[in-house]
Amino acid sequence: MKILIIEDNPGIVQFLKKSLSAKSFLVEDAGDGERGAFMARTGNYDLIILDNSLPKMSGLEVLKEIRQEKKYLPIIMLTVKAELSDKKTAFDLGADDYLSKPFLLEELIMRIEALLRRPGHIEKVISKLGNLIFDSKIGCFRRAGKELYLTRREHGLLEYLLRRKNEIVSRGEILENVWNYNADPFSNSIETHIASLRRKLNRGGERNLIHTFSGRGYKLALKKMD
Repeated sequence: MKILIIEDNPGIVQFLKKSLSAKSFLVEDAGDGERGAFMARTGNYDLIILDNSLPKMSGLEVLKEIRQEKKYLPIIMLTVKAELSDKKTAFDLGADDYLSKPFLLEELIMRIEALLRRPGHIEKVISKLGNLIFDSKIGCFRRAGKELYLTRREHGLLEYLLRRKNEIVSRGEILENVWNYNADPFSNSIETHIASLRRKLNRGGERNLIHTFSGRGYKLALKKMD
């Protein structure tokens, strides 16, 4: 799952990135409303954490702009204001949840998980291919009953391929949905991680699940069929 944090406080951003990454979320951030609105419109995210007080554009302006294009993307507002009128304005503009600063990390994570369990997000998660299983509740992959020990990037890559199982996924789609927003498109990092994932998935003589289509991308499938 990929989360965008739109927040101008570097301390909060680093704290959230570290905490959410430890929960196997892929995290990107924007430090002002203008940049955040652009990233939200052009990127593919499963959820947005949006501060209300931002440079260049307010959080409410960003919220309104996002809702004009992405109606069903879950958005959690963060703010130091706790007045009922502010909450009503945020909800009227399309916020899914509202959390006042300072907040407890555990509460934020509970709210994130609750929003991602909503119908329309649950159906995106494809949890099984043959004997490869992803337990979304604890964020764990298993193959043939054995847990796979993956790096954060390998985990994100395998989760994305599993969500797109039986489809050819291009390098560009992987860069956009798994890698950093500013990732170098000419880097061989994807190939390196694909090779590492293959080794881990194929241990014990298991059949290959990640298939390469030259010039087109990769497919997670039981058989290599175009």
